[in-house]
Amino acid sequence: MYRPEIKVTDCTIRDGGLMNDSKFPTEVVKAVYKAICDSGVDIVELGYRNSKKLFSPEKYGLWRFCDDDVLKKVVSGIKPKNTKLAIMMDAHKSDAEDIKPKKESPVDIIRVATYVKDIDKAIHLVNDAAKKGYDTTINIMAISHTVEWELDEALQQIEAETKILACYIVDSFGSLYSEDIDFYYDKYRKYIKTKEIGIHCHNHQQLAFANTIEGIIKGANYLDATLYGIGRAAGNAPLELLISFLKNPKFNIIPVLEVIGKYILPLKEEMEWGYHVPYMIAGIMNIHPDEAMKLMALDKKDPARTDFKAFYEKCADLV
Repeated sequence: MYRPEIKVTDCTIRDGGLMNDSKFPTEVVKAVYKAICDSGVDIVELGYRNSKKLFSPEKYGLWRFCDDDVLKKVVSGIKPKNTKLAIMMDAHKSDAEDIKPKKESPVDIIRVATYVKDIDKAIHLVNDAAKKGYDTTINIMAISHTVEWELDEALQQIEAETKILACYIVDSFGSLYSEDIDFYYDKYRKYIKTKEIGIHCHNHQQLAFANTIEGIIKGANYLDATLYGIGRAAGNAPLELLISFLKNPKFNIIPVLEVIGKYILPLKEEMEWGYHVPYMIAGIMNIHPDEAMKLMALDKKDPARTDFKAFYEKCADLV
């Protein structure tokens, strides 16, 4: 589908960092950044700008904080062409004071992730970032757990109180089907009149790519994906599938394929993302994948790791 107004964001390092505490080697991050720039993808997100008051630099890697000096070293010597650099701030885990004026930072876009209950914090962060010279987005997480009237009010606030580029539908638990994407897109569009709508899908039911396509069909123009679908739990919509589907001549899939083969596939030895039955169960139950991730972290010889009946029953008690 060729639609030139579509913007694609690669979230490989940011979302993948939820599987390894953001401890990617700098060589990998630099290679991903270069490949995304060379591929013509619009935006590359290299991690979080979370508060060091809440996250210990001793426990988490560089990409949980994305200090400007660290980012400058990663992007040094690489021509970004038309690719913009983004970082993410969690509304409930970040401080506006950690954002310097745009002229002092290599970052172009601040993406703020928020739950509906924290929408006032998110609006404060994006407005502060905008004043400092950045473009911004808001990603509403756990959309499948929102109370409808609270979501309606949050969307009205976002429209009235911000100048963000896009507001994202985020299927955090990989529980949505195509008809759900239709429902949320229509709801967003009812209230969001002057911003784009984005889509960020997880793959617990192997629907991340299909649901992203459904979002495109409805009119979403900001799309998230990751290399080889790397991301928390079952991962995300694969970037290589998405840019192939879009058929925009600006995209070059060769650098993407090369970096997957050389740098992303080897990560499978230490990070087990992708479709698995425990993640599927979490998806169909519409619950956070934390319990599934704990199960997957057990030794592969532990019989509990494949006792899916017991896990299903445990999850059913959580619903």
